[in-house]
Amino acid sequence: MTSPRDDQVTFFEAAGGEETFTRLVRRFYQGVAADPVLRPMYPEEDLGPAEERFRLFLIQYWGGPRTYNEQRGHPRLRMRHFPFRIGALERDHWLAHMRAAVDEIALPPALEQPLWEYMVHAAHSMVNVPEETGAPTVTQVADPTSITVRNDARGRDDGDEGETVRISLK
Repeated sequence: MTSPRDDQVTFFEAAGGEETFTRLVRRFYQGVAADPVLRPMYPEEDLGPAEERFRLFLIQYWGGPRTYNEQRGHPRLRMRHFPFRIGALERDHWLAHMRAAVDEIALPPALEQPLWEYMVHAAHSMVNVPEETGAPTVTQVADPTSITVRNDARGRDDGDEGETVRISLK
């Protein structure tokens, strides 16, 4: 007797198996190798070991062989990435290289969407430093008893910056 799952195709199989994940991860690491923000996060001289670990992780996550667990144990992604400073800049660079890799493997939309959604979720969950904000900018205005303070030097409008603070010198 067969189980109901015997006739179900995993995402791993539907996406093209090991070959697809090898192409995805290879293309991703080509981008990382040349990225001045991300490259310093990889201590190996050669990115090969990191590429292999990521490939095995994705294969296992998407329903392929459990080689990653056999070799490295539970993924513990946040724990394994904790030693590295991962902020919004690093996340966005990671996502840019992953987007290029996902685009290159050209999966059908029904497969591309869940893969990309997972990558976005994973990238956001790895952020381990608060959102960067610029140092406050103080501008002297014509009235010597007031100053304008902008909390975000990048000029984003969060609703609070640009508030005029009046200081009485009397």
